[in-house]
Amino acid sequence: LRQGGREPGREGRRAERAAARMPSRRCAYFYDAEIGNFYYAPAHPMKPHRIRMCHNLLLNYRVYEKMDVFRPQPASEREMTKFHSDDYVAFLKMITPQNMHDHIKQLQRFNVGEDCPVFDGLYDFCQLSAGGSIGGAVKLNIGKTDVAINWAGGLHHAKKCEASGFCYVNDIVLAILELLKVHQRVLYVDIDIHHGDGVEEAFFTTDRVLTVSFHKYGEYFPGTGDTKDIGAKAGKYYSVNFPLRDGIDDESYESIFKPILGKIMEQYQPGAIVLQCGADSLVGDRLGSFNLSIKGHGNCVEYMKGFNVPLLILGGGGYTIRNVARCWAYETALVLDEKLRNELPYNDYFEYFAPDHHLHISPSNMENLNTPDYLGRIKEKIFEHLRHMPAAPGAQIGGSAETAPVPASADAKQDTPKDDESGDKKLAEEPAEARNQDADDAPMPDAASPAPADAHVAKSE
Repeated sequence: LRQGGREPGREGRRAERAAARMPSRRCAYFYDAEIGNFYYAPAHPMKPHRIRMCHNLLLNYRVYEKMDVFRPQPASEREMTKFHSDDYVAFLKMITPQNMHDHIKQLQRFNVGEDCPVFDGLYDFCQLSAGGSIGGAVKLNIGKTDVAINWAGGLHHAKKCEASGFCYVNDIVLAILELLKVHQRVLYVDIDIHHGDGVEEAFFTTDRVLTVSFHKYGEYFPGTGDTKDIGAKAGKYYSVNFPLRDGIDDESYESIFKPILGKIMEQYQPGAIVLQCGADSLVGDRLGSFNLSIKGHGNCVEYMKGFNVPLLILGGGGYTIRNVARCWAYETALVLDEKLRNELPYNDYFEYFAPDHHLHISPSNMENLNTPDYLGRIKEKIFEHLRHMPAAPGAQIGGSAETAPVPASADAKQDTPKDDESGDKKLAEEPAEARNQDADDAPMPDAASPAPADAHVAKSE
């Protein structure tokens, strides 16, 4: 900025201050203002409004100034059918509250109804959720960021041919398929209180994706995720499940999370990590029964960030929406090495955070049914499974990081957020061509059917 020995002008000093504020790790944050307008149904626990509340906290904490902020390009039908069946995606595109009564058989076939209702803009919602996750994966693949965040993503229950658990399109699977174009191995970590069944099922028979889920187990949705579920065929030992009981607290969670993920990172050596940060594992969640504080939940983000591996951070469950907004705002700041004051800044949803208007929440005095003996036994079982897993499997990819098709990068249609009067920050729309170029040319394991580790398998229709 000081070229030719001249002192920088006003704009130069402004740029210097901005550069000094930038974190060492680059962060791409995906957000569309429309996401908070979608409404599942009266009394339905899933409320996309929580994402808008989180974003508003980030604006008023001024955390957004430290990130590259992007409006995601909506995922196309073609992109969604990289995992989901053509007829299922066509159904999501067609169904509306107005015509749903004419398609009763299809509603039943695709499990759309009560938990996963038809609502206005359903397909648009799926496009935005998936688009942010795919866009984040692309940014990581082309080296334009170190961490990508999409709090509208993380919908881990959706299956190839049906909706499940408030989830319609599995943005996580689509993002992992994108990452596999460049990275030989991808690690998926799920800290939602519910088992990450849709993602595990998609990659159950390949060693190119290792899935890890910490979740409540036993008469609890979705009812899967036993320690014995370890994968099959080439994917045997590449599914890791830690079933938990009610009341787990920060200390207990940390005592299992760090040793297991530390061992996996050492042995598996993934090229990229996807971290699903479902906030229903927090204390006081409307549907949950864990006892994690926001700091305890955030410790998982901090730990995974510390490996300095390309990291995609996604949302997920979370049904006490004021705490979801708090949690994800805090974890966004963790990625940026920013410390947020506990007193919340005034924001558009200030009354939601009454009576204390604080960022952090206190654990309750609920009993922790996860005894040290129980956690130790499950941990030892998992370590035993990991000992059977070959170190860093040599799965061949069709095109290495050097030869795989690399999408063009272009930040088009730049705009400023309505909340940002300074105009210093761009809200860039992720261009479609940055994702779609040569989308079918890079082979990867079929996420819907068994494939050997070294097979070049196209999606089966």
